Amino acid sequence: MNAESIMKTQVIKVMEDSTVRSVIEKFIKNGISGLPVVNDQNEIVGYISDGDIMRYVGKHKENVVNALYFVNVLQGDDDKFEERAKKILDYNVMEVARKSVYTVKSDEDIEEIARILGKKQIKKLPVEQNGILVGIISRGDVIRNAFSYLL
Repeated sequence: MNAESIMKTQVIKVMEDSTVRSVIEKFIKNGISGLPVVNDQNEIVGYISDGDIMRYVGKHKENVVNALYFVNVLQGDDDKFEERAKKILDYNVMEVARKSVYTVKSDEDIEEIARILGKKQIKKLPVEQNGILVGIISRGDVIRNAFSYLL
């Protein structure tokens, strides 16, 4: 089994000039938690997940700095959660998305796909062919396809 045989070809994606608002709308509408970011040539330029968004809207902790008898507290966010959430909606997706994206080629073996998903602790893996997004594989896709003939 290879990527092409188990990938979903109807990939929900977002353009690199989109806002986080459009990403969250796609999350809600499609019941998903992450998607690839592509340019005009359908090349993968990033990946944004619910975890990336949570890092921005979550409270950042306060840090205490002690430098030779001088103690200073670097404050966390002054904004309330709702204010931080509203602010991020208008951010460009590339301000939040990860630019370093793990991908696989369409002919990649399922064993290697399982290794990447497990070792890197990611939920989805974009599939590319000649640098172009052609599909996506989730952990569930691997499990369903790898074990369906055993049960």
